[in-house]
Order: sequence, then C-alpha cells, then structure tokens
Amino acid sequence: MAESADLIVINAKVLTVDDDNPRAEAVAVKDGRIVAVGDRAAIADLKGAGTEVVDAAGGSVVPGFVEAHMHLFTGAAELPHLQLFGVHGFEALADAVRAYAAENPERKLLQAQGADYTILSAGERVTRHHLDRVLADRPFAMTSPDHHTMWANTRALELAGLLHGKQVGPGNEVVMGSDGLAEGELREGEAFGPLLDLAGEGRVRLGLSTGGEPDPYPTPDQQASDRAIMKRGLEWCARHGITSVQNMDGNLHQLELLSEVEAEGDLLCRVQIPFHYKNFMTPDALAKATLMKERYHSDWLKSGMVKVFMDGVLDSWTAVMIEPYADRPDWVGEPLFTREAFNVAAIEADRRGLQIAVHAIGDGAVRSVLDGYEAAQKANGRRDSRHRIEHIEVIHADDVPRLAGLGVLASMQPPHPPGSMGLPLEPTVSRIGRARWPLSYAWRTIKNTGAHVVFASDWPVSPIDPILGIQAAVTRKPWAATDPVQSFSLMEALAGYTIEGAYAEFAEDRKGRLRPGYFADLVVLSGDIEAQPVETLMEIRPVTTICGGKVTYRA
Repeated sequence: MAESADLIVINAKVLTVDDDNPRAEAVAVKDGRIVAVGDRAAIADLKGAGTEVVDAAGGSVVPGFVEAHMHLFTGAAELPHLQLFGVHGFEALADAVRAYAAENPERKLLQAQGADYTILSAGERVTRHHLDRVLADRPFAMTSPDHHTMWANTRALELAGLLHGKQVGPGNEVVMGSDGLAEGELREGEAFGPLLDLAGEGRVRLGLSTGGEPDPYPTPDQQASDRAIMKRGLEWCARHGITSVQNMDGNLHQLELLSEVEAEGDLLCRVQIPFHYKNFMTPDALAKATLMKERYHSDWLKSGMVKVFMDGVLDSWTAVMIEPYADRPDWVGEPLFTREAFNVAAIEADRRGLQIAVHAIGDGAVRSVLDGYEAAQKANGRRDSRHRIEHIEVIHADDVPRLAGLGVLASMQPPHPPGSMGLPLEPTVSRIGRARWPLSYAWRTIKNTGAHVVFASDWPVSPIDPILGIQAAVTRKPWAATDPVQSFSLMEALAGYTIEGAYAEFAEDRKGRLRPGYFADLVVLSGDIEAQPVETLMEIRPVTTICGGKVTYRA
C-alpha cells in the first residue's frame, strides 16, 4: 500500500496547467511536494489517519499564483494609508481626506494612495492649493496609482524642504509655479523622496529609491517594526492565493528581514528579491548583486536578479517615446540611463550570470533595453538568460519580433490598460495617440511571436488580486474597432499567472503546474472558475491557499 499523504484536496475541479494531464478531481501532498494528481478514488487511497483533508466543494483548484512583479515591502506599508481608488471630484476627495485625518491624529504625514491623475476633473491638474483647501493645518500627500507622481499640500512641502524646489536627476521633477514656489506635483522618486522620509517610511522605500541599505542600521525596535510590515504583506499575498513573489525592488535589508521572518516560521510565500541598480551607480556596484545571489538561493528565499528603471510613466510624460507624445509634440521624455551607460551595465550583469529586469513603458525605452540585451549577447555569448522587460505599455512594430529573437520575457500587467478595472481612458490614450494604440499593451501581439508573456499586478500600483488580473486579461477590449484584439483566453491568462511566472524565475520544472514531484503550492477557489461568467469572475475567491504543503490561508 502507498504511504499515506500529509494532505489531500478532494471534490475538486483541478486545473493543473499541465498539458499532459490537464484536469483531475483531487491532489495529494507529502513532505511539501505533490505526490499524486488524479481521480477521487485514487487519491482517497492515500488518506491515512493523520492526513489533513481539504474539501474543495466542487470549486476549482489551480497552481499557486506566481506574482511576477510587485513591491512587497512598499505595498504592505501602504495598506493602512487612505485608499482613493474610485474617488472623483473635489468634494469626495475632501470628505475622504478629512475623515482619514480625524481617524489618524498621530501620523507625521497623512498619506493617500490611488489618486487618479484626473481625480478633480478631466482637465484640471492637482496643485498644492487644491490640497490646502482640503487640509491646510496638517501635512498631506497623495500618490497616483502608478506611484510615479505625488501631490502634496503646502504644509507637507514646507516640512520636507520642497516648497522652494529641489535639484533632481534626469526624469525627475519638482514642478514649479509662476510664483517661484513648488506647485505641489512631484514627479518620480527623487522629487518625492523627502516626503517619504518625513513619514518615517524611508527604509520601506530604500530598495526602490536608492538600492542601498539603512544608515544607521535599524534599532531592534525598528527591525521588529519592519518585520511586522513584511509579515502583513505576506499575509495579504496568501489571502489572494499567491504562493510565489518576484519582488521588483530590493536590497540586503529586505532579504535579511525575510530571512528573520522565515526563521520565525512565518514565510508564507516563496520570495525573490533583486538588487536595484540605479543610474548613479557604476558597474562595480553589481558585485553586491552577486553577493546577494550567493547568500540567498533557496527555494523559499533567493536573489539573483538586477532591477533597473529606464523611464517613468505615460501620464506624467516621463515614459520615453520614439516619436513625440500626441498631446505634447515637442517632447519624447528623458531616459534615466544613456544608451551607453545601460549597455555597459547590462553587459556586466549578464557576464555575472544575473537575470535583468527593466522597467520600460514607452517604446523608446523598450528599444533601448532591447539594444542593451543585444549588446550583452554580442559581448558575452548567448545563454538562457531570461532577461525581462517590465510593462511594455507601448512598443514599436520593428521591436515586436526582437523579444522572442533575443529570448526576452515580456512581463505585463492586465490591470494597467486604461479602460480596464475601472481605470479612466484619459489622459493616457491621448498621451499615446491613436497611431500607437494598436501596439499599446500588446499582450496578444507579443505572445503570437512566440515570446513568453508573464502576468502580474505591480501591487501596490494595482490591486494584488490575480483573479481580477485574469478577468482583466480575458475581458480586455480594443480602444478602437480597427485595433487588434489583445485579450487572452481563461487558460492562457491562468498560465500567465502560474507556469509563465515560474518560467520567469527558472523554476518551471518544480512549480507553476500541479504535477507529481512539483512543490505543493496550490489554491482552492470558491467556485468553478470555468463555469463562472467572465464578467463576474471577481466573485470567485481563494478559500484555501497551500504553500509547500502547509495551509497559509483559510477564508
């Protein structure tokens, strides 16, 4: 008789994402691995006296979601902030902020997230004067959904030393008014970094803002506080069926925190943390990335990736375009790296055997990154590098086939296109311009070339929920009847959040599918995801998340 399982999931509609065995009724787990995927009777034979039984009640069971692009530390820190998604109009904004201020009398800086660029109206941009009318006596700042723009009231600007402007690097801007004072709009991290320091959240953002380490080193109390933030983020992931995280900002501090969380038995997801390479660094800084890779390389906590920003975002005209913006014909954006500097860094990171992931939103930035990856292949020889481009919101037709040709992964976010998940069309579609619409957020076009397309949320830029992302991918509609269809089928979208995510971290041989020998990372859903109308897919919820054979979340 076969040895009994530690845990079995029964009465399920199992979607394995395994072409050799696409559907089953039950799954058995032992010692953190899947030992059987099959019919109810076969799995029932593996039930012993100590076996935990999870009844799926007819719901779908899928591989644990691989969140291939997110910001764990930042997102977790922002969970207690005021959330403004869906708030529109001055009065609604004022009511929300004043209520939040009354509930949080001790906060050094009142912070809000998810403030749309058109939160006041389609044509009115936020200034400090608007925010002073909302709240004048306490420092307040709110961040755009993409986290590339922040708006602050006068009190916050004064306390952060920004009211009279600030010298910042390429692609960053403290927008100044005709009166010689800051208008309140701060574009990119160098501009709004002092506000985050004011809030006491500098350590949370270090992996994004500088790639450096806390200095001075955190006190025991601060370290405990940071660990608590990380745990809150991991719990939020598990609640949404996520079993693996590919973080997109990082430093040693985050790895050390997660190592401490693991030692306490609270690492609920497998996590990869990159080294964040900034434009003020020189290639010798990549020795730290190698150190991080050598020190952390387990199936639960690892590094081995270098994250880079090439440009900003469309809505603040900081994404880099090949041709000028449709609504700003004298401007193409300013890259964060010169082509020469990026090529040198890419060649050195590739030489070290590191994977590279670059934020590139405009077609000009995408082209520069592809050029850098091509330079690395010429310098070092071709290998299975799986270098990535993050977002690719606009791509030029000439560059579409280069992704597959160079073996570059397209890491894309179904919640991001304007018109998806309640996002307004403007101002983004007018920034892009109609001529570029057919190759904007072009998931299907890119996939059809044979390139790997991996899906993710970019939390906290978008809601973390993979099911919302799957729904957005399946229900995507063109902006114009002449634009190509870019939507995915349900199973393609599911693969984008599972096996493609595993492929992105060289782990497709052990996770991303439900197959004997693979990690026991799986999610039990509240209903049959295939039978659910796509318009109401978000009603399907994770009810049990299992990672490494352990239940990490129960509804």
